[in-house]
Amino acid sequence: MKICIYGAGAMGAHIGALLHRNGVEVTLVARGPHLAAMQQNGLKVIEEGGEEFTVRPRVTADPREAGPQDYVIIALKAHSVPGIVPQLAPLLGPETAVMTAQNGVPWWYFHKLQGPWEGTRLESVDPGGVQWSGIGPDRAIGTVLWGACELVAPGVVKHQHGDRMPVGEPDGSRSPRVEALSKALIAAGFKSPVRPKIRDEIWMKLWGNLSFNPVSALVHGTLAWMARDRDCHAVLRPMMEEAKAIAEKLGVRFAMTIDARIKTAEDVGEHKTSMLQDLEANRPMEIDALVTVVSELGRLVGVPTPTIDVVQHLVAARARVAGVFA
Repeated sequence: MKICIYGAGAMGAHIGALLHRNGVEVTLVARGPHLAAMQQNGLKVIEEGGEEFTVRPRVTADPREAGPQDYVIIALKAHSVPGIVPQLAPLLGPETAVMTAQNGVPWWYFHKLQGPWEGTRLESVDPGGVQWSGIGPDRAIGTVLWGACELVAPGVVKHQHGDRMPVGEPDGSRSPRVEALSKALIAAGFKSPVRPKIRDEIWMKLWGNLSFNPVSALVHGTLAWMARDRDCHAVLRPMMEEAKAIAEKLGVRFAMTIDARIKTAEDVGEHKTSMLQDLEANRPMEIDALVTVVSELGRLVGVPTPTIDVVQHLVAARARVAGVFA
């Protein structure tokens, strides 16, 4: 099995390292000092329990060196993916599957989703249909990354917590390709069952990301602090209510209540969201994939999103003030 991780930062490198250690032929596409360090010293992983190991998969900045793959796992932030679609071409053979390992609503969301919106393209996450046309929705496999990793130094990844990474086909089938990928990920150490309703999993994570992430960028609060703060709570809850109404119109079913989902975020503790971390590091934030797209979906299905819209405008303005708008 040949798997390329395109965007081997913290999460991507961790996935690639565990797959490689378990015998999968892995190529990591990376850049800058991280790439140079892996080429010289290998990729060092520090696991949550303290175990350390080093692997030496193929690492490159040029996908042409890898050639066609069985699977490509794109582990870049969502707003970065349209720009690299042309570079994916050398990796894509006739049967290559592409797993989208981004937060938020994926560009292929309406591919093979039975109902009135089947085949709809989402402009906020796929401007101009670049991914739909350049990758092709038939290649898509969905996943949700529930873990967290940190790039503590070039070539050194620390796994902080979590190993859940369910996978699923857009049409809900247990295809041979998704079964094989699930088995490879499970053998590598991930909790990666095949989910017939991967969109339910996507929304469960998005439910927290679309609310806590932008609010954190506005107030600079941790998950636990925002969950306990009455003013933040007064914004988080209606955002989640609006999102729930949209998702349910699309056939999604939530496995917990809003209060339980907020409590889940609180239990993570004094943790900064990825959006706040990006803001503090002067990196573009994932506004469109986590927030703007939910407004777009609301308009599509006829559900008003007044709270989400206000927060989206404010966090977009915050990004422009900081000079980090994608």
